[in-house]
Amino acid sequence: MPALYIMIPAALLLVGVAIYIFFWAVDSGQYDDMEGPAHSILFDDQDPKHQAAVDEAIRKPGKKEGPDV
Repeated sequence: MPALYIMIPAALLLVGVAIYIFFWAVDSGQYDDMEGPAHSILFDDQDPKHQAAVDEAIRKPGKKEGPDV
């Protein structure tokens, strides 16, 4: 029974700290965009060399791709 005098205030303190941390996270914007980082890991960053090659291929419409026959 004397252990309850320590465990109940400790539990209330732990709940109070958890609530404080939760509200701090919400106020600091930790939960603003939940899906963006999950989707952004699936896509590579834009490679400037690749984009330059695509732009060059678009500018030269007569050029055929693939092996010469």
